[in-house]
Amino acid sequence: MNFMLLTADAAQSDATGSILSMVLIYGVLIFALWFFFMRPQKKEQKRTQEMLSTLENGDIVCTTSGFYGTIIDIQEDMVIVEFGNNRNCRIPMEKSAIAKVEKPGQASASDSDSKK
Repeated sequence: MNFMLLTADAAQSDATGSILSMVLIYGVLIFALWFFFMRPQKKEQKRTQEMLSTLENGDIVCTTSGFYGTIIDIQEDMVIVEFGNNRNCRIPMEKSAIAKVEKPGQASASDSDSKK
């Protein structure tokens, strides 16, 4: 009789231990997924927001559609970008449509470095 009580008690503690280890494994898995997927995305959003907050008139921008232009006016959430050499194509667009920003000094410095 004592043997049956001991095996029942061992089976119950084993079940509790396996549930605890399963919860621990799921917790580690969720943390790893957050660390590898959500954290880099938040860093990228922060970098993009920082880039858009430093926009100035005269900056050369590349839009998400691949067009390069010069910013001529900045409003709260809109910018007016001038495209082309003839200076007649001015298009208002949202700031979120800007993919890259090059400051006028940076563009000429990178051009001179590539010629060397």
